[in-house]
Amino acid sequence: MNIFLCRKDFFYLVTFATIQFFPAFWSQAAKAPASKQQLESIATHIVVGKVQAIYSYKEREGIPLVSGYEYDRKVAEVKIENVEKGKISESLVYVRYWSRKWKGVGLPPPGGQSYENQPKKDQAYRFYLAKNSYDGLSQKDNKDGGYNVVYVNGIQPIKK
Repeated sequence: MNIFLCRKDFFYLVTFATIQFFPAFWSQAAKAPASKQQLESIATHIVVGKVQAIYSYKEREGIPLVSGYEYDRKVAEVKIENVEKGKISESLVYVRYWSRKWKGVGLPPPGGQSYENQPKKDQAYRFYLAKNSYDGLSQKDNKDGGYNVVYVNGIQPIKK
């Protein structure tokens, strides 16, 4: 009889813990897209241009086959048509962004998502860029002189 009481107590404990922590786990939402004003204030440079090429490589986070995301790190080569903010003397700019997919077992943990509006070759976009400053996601990883696309929606398609 005593073993049944232990199992019953364990069942109640697991049920209580699940009810307490499950809503907190799922309440962590993805980052909301920034407004045009927010994008403009975060960006150090705003350029309009046509994507000439996209280069990418994949890397894995976590323990393979068990946990982790697969990141697709990308660089778009953009032929500049117009500079709306900042100074860029070159006619080409290379902009960095990424996408990711959950490759682990079970459901992915809550948190950040891929960039919206992933650019395609031969399409025109407005890019909100951050150079050596906060890019909407991180400040410490953007101190190398490169142009990071402002996270999460710093790539806006140009409708013609």
